[in-house]
Amino acid sequence: MNKVAAVSFGDTKFSQEDLPIEQKLLESTKNLFEQTPNLSQNDIDAVLVSTNDNTKYLSAILSELSGISPRISHTIESMCNSGTNAVVAAMSYIASGLADVVLVAGGDRFDGPGQILQWDNSRGEFKHPIFWASIFTGAYKREFNVSDETLAYVSAKNHRNAKNNPNAYSDMEPSIRDVLNSRELTGDLRLYDCSRPCTGASAILLASESIASKFTDTPVWILGTGQKTTSAGFTKNPKFTQMESTNIAAKDAFLSAKKSPADVDVIELHDAFSICEPLALEDLGLIGKGKGADYSKELFETDDNSVNPRGGLIGCGHPLGATGIAQTNEVVSQLQGKAKKRQIQGAKTGLIHNMSAAATSSTVLVLES
Repeated sequence: MNKVAAVSFGDTKFSQEDLPIEQKLLESTKNLFEQTPNLSQNDIDAVLVSTNDNTKYLSAILSELSGISPRISHTIESMCNSGTNAVVAAMSYIASGLADVVLVAGGDRFDGPGQILQWDNSRGEFKHPIFWASIFTGAYKREFNVSDETLAYVSAKNHRNAKNNPNAYSDMEPSIRDVLNSRELTGDLRLYDCSRPCTGASAILLASESIASKFTDTPVWILGTGQKTTSAGFTKNPKFTQMESTNIAAKDAFLSAKKSPADVDVIELHDAFSICEPLALEDLGLIGKGKGADYSKELFETDDNSVNPRGGLIGCGHPLGATGIAQTNEVVSQLQGKAKKRQIQGAKTGLIHNMSAAATSSTVLVLES
C-alpha cells in the first residue's frame, strides 16, 4: 500500500462575506498553487470537494475554474465531518494506486445547508444543534460536578488562540467573565459557548511517497485513520457524557498509526460547542473521564496552545465543509514548523478529530513529520 503525505495547503479567511461558494473554493485552491511552485494542473489526478451545498456540480466546477481535468472528481457530504472524510477518501485513492496526487477543497457559506438535518425538523423547536449540545452540557456538569465557570475556559482559550490566526473569524479575546455574561441561549449554554457558521474554504494537496518530494521537502505522513458512524440520531448515544464514535475512531487511528495518545504533540479537535472539547479530550484517550474541562482550564492558565492552536471552531468559525480540512492544514503547518506565532516547538506527531451531529460519526487522523 502506498504511503500518503500531505504536501501543501491553502486557506481563506473565515468571515460573514456574502460570496458564492465557488469563489471561496477557487480562492483556497489558488492559494495552494501559489504555495506549491512545482505543481501544475496536469499533476492532479483527482479533485474532491467537501461541502454541504451538494445541489451543485462543485468538484467539476472547481476543476474547470482551476484548469484541471482530473480522472476522478466528486463531492463528499457528511455535515461537520465532511472535510476529514474527504481527506480519508483522497488518501484511499492514493494508497490503492488509483491516484498519485489528489486535491481536496472544502467550503460552505454562513447560510449554507447542513446546519439542520432534514429529519431534525420532526423535533419541532428543538431541531437546532444547540439543543443536543445543551443536553450534553447539562449531563456532563451533573455527572462530574463541573461548573459553568470551568467550561468557560474552553471558549476563552480558543478565542485567545485565534488571535494568532489571520484566517480566524474571531477577533475577540473574551475573559472568563465575558463568556459567562454573554447572552444566554439555553439553560446551559451562552453565546460564547458556541461556534459560528460562516463563509470560508480550505484546500489540501495529498501525494504518494513516490512524488511527494516534487512538491515539498517537508512532507507530513498520514500514519493512521479511524472512522466510525454509530447512528444518525443523537439519542442513540449510550450516554450523553461521552462520544462513542470518537472513542472507537481514536482507538482505530492509534492502532493503525502504531502510536498512543501520549505520543501526540498537537491536537485539532472539534469544539463546535464548549462541551465538545472536554468530551473529545476524554474519548480520544488524552485525559481521564470527567477531567477534560479542568485540563482545558490548565491549558488556558499555562498559555499552552497545543490543543486547538488555530482557535478551534469556536475561535475560527465553522464553515462545515472547510472545517476538517482547515484542522488538517493546521496540524500539517505545525509539523512542518511553519505555524509562526502559533508554533508548538518540537511538534512531530499531530492528531485531528472531527465529528458530526452530536458525535454520531467521527473521524480521527494521526499525522507525523
